[in-house]
Amino acid sequence: METTRSAERQRTAAEARRRELLEAADRVVLRDGPQASMNAIAAEAGITKPILYRHFGDKGGLYRALATRHTDALLSALRAALDAPAERRARVESTLDTYLAAIEARPQVYRFLMHPSDDGADTAPTPEQGFDVGRHSAPLLRRLGEELGQVIVERVDLGPEGEQMARIWGHGIVGMMHAAGDWWLADRPCSRERLVRSLADLLWGRLTEAGDRDVKGGPGF
Repeated sequence: METTRSAERQRTAAEARRRELLEAADRVVLRDGPQASMNAIAAEAGITKPILYRHFGDKGGLYRALATRHTDALLSALRAALDAPAERRARVESTLDTYLAAIEARPQVYRFLMHPSDDGADTAPTPEQGFDVGRHSAPLLRRLGEELGQVIVERVDLGPEGEQMARIWGHGIVGMMHAAGDWWLADRPCSRERLVRSLADLLWGRLTEAGDRDVKGGPGF
């Protein structure tokens, strides 16, 4: 029994330490964006880089942990927008706005997760500068697409091939939000409200025709 309690205490302490390190990494990413380095994160956490590697393996491991942390929060916010007690068009716009508001509020985090570091061509590349963000961001977008597809299939009646269509829509909507949001965040060519309305107009054709499924405790889609 004592061995079990000791193991549980160690596990709890390790999880708390991991959260502290991720919070330190978040602070560095908010400051440095895609240029956030393992050295800077270790310094922010008050530890050496080998200790940071012990917790995450390498920058890829740290990236995946941060991506999971932020993707979980974003998915929770998107589900809340989808399940709000409002008309479908309002919920579609709210969902789009939730995504855009998230990347607008923390652009450095978004750039760290979605864009490779560009430290300048005049300096010799290091292994860390060669970190392939794109290879790691693709699974993040796929996860968002699968999760959104599942939400759609549970809430919208799309007929006999509805499950496949919902997955197509889920990945298509995420791709649209990502591409349009990336363009918008860089240049700000219009207001966020205008972008939300325009993207909702693009989605609205088939959605306005589809019926809601009976969702216990929820408004459909």
